[in-house]
Amino acid sequence: MPKSVLSSMAPAALAIVLTTAFLVTPAWIPAYAAGGGGGGGDVSDVMSGKPAQPASSSQTEGTTKRTQKSKKAKHSFRDEPAFISSYRSAYATIYAQHDYARAIEQLKALGHDDYANVANLIGYSYRKLGDYALSQAWYERALKSDPNHVLTWQYYGLWQIEQGNREQAEYHLTRIAGICGTTCEEYRSLAAALEQAPGTGLVY
Repeated sequence: MPKSVLSSMAPAALAIVLTTAFLVTPAWIPAYAAGGGGGGGDVSDVMSGKPAQPASSSQTEGTTKRTQKSKKAKHSFRDEPAFISSYRSAYATIYAQHDYARAIEQLKALGHDDYANVANLIGYSYRKLGDYALSQAWYERALKSDPNHVLTWQYYGLWQIEQGNREQAEYHLTRIAGICGTTCEEYRSLAAALEQAPGTGLVY
């Protein structure tokens, strides 16, 4: 909303607008934690911060309504209090308690395994448990859901480094650069990991 409009609004009205904006982008969307994770990014424009694309002028009103209805049905779970609460709980289980096995159970219980944020966290948890095969499967699942899920590219890149696949990790780095550039945290984190000498025993 333009600054000129905000400045002309009464304080009470401004508070309502800002509160509404806060609810549209839930505060629970986590910044990635040190060592890997699964916040941000997703197929949803709101969750990923991707700019909304204007509808083509050639679209008919009926087509637009069907598209909006389909998107609403597909992504409505993201706004459900129960989903938000359970996701936050699983995230805390990973980063506060480091109980990866329990976190996997919590995440799968959400019933949205194909949601990129969820799949990425499951992949991360399996990686921390040392199950690289299952971890890879879940990272691939996250990218199938959202090929531009930048955090999956980052943490899957760390997976590649841990497996000794540095050339593949470099490819992941180029994918990240194509999504958010070379100054975003995801790029800088993976680039820093690649700068470390092989066999240093670092754990991400």
